[in-house]
Amino acid sequence: MEEKIRTLGILQARHFSASLDAVKLQTGRVTERIRIDHPEAAAILAFSDRDHLLMVRQWRYAIGCETLEIPAGKVDPGESAEMCAGRELREETGKSASRLVEIFSYYPAIGYANEVIRIFAASGLHDVSEPEDNDEISGAEIVKLGDVHDMILSGRIRDGKTVIGLSVFQARMERGEIADTFFS
Repeated sequence: MEEKIRTLGILQARHFSASLDAVKLQTGRVTERIRIDHPEAAAILAFSDRDHLLMVRQWRYAIGCETLEIPAGKVDPGESAEMCAGRELREETGKSASRLVEIFSYYPAIGYANEVIRIFAASGLHDVSEPEDNDEISGAEIVKLGDVHDMILSGRIRDGKTVIGLSVFQARMERGEIADTFFS
């Protein structure tokens, strides 16, 4: 176990905070740790049918390029992860889902952040509005599921939540944990 000795510095931003702490390790040695406090997030595997996935293109400042990934966003105060998933799907794609099922949750950066991402699978998509999130999303597109797997293996898709979500969804389908009726 590690014991915090003191906070050396704090960065407070609108949606998260980061602190640099001096900590004492179980061996007695003192070192520094960064901790990012980040809100929970929701991500959505939005299936237009059994063989097609709705994805979004988004510029990611930290890596300096546009990515193809599943819709996602942070949970707002007082909002559940499921409500967030529905809102983000609508804002980023203009779609709503008649079925929304949580399939997995994970910590994307467990070494320095407390963020948890809850991944949902959605089906029964229908148009409800124009996409609203034009500041971040450059477009939405439907991709053949077989092509998504090839795009991951070739490195064209490198987004963690997308890779994890598809892998977990496929495993749950193979185990029979997600019924065929999910797509009807």
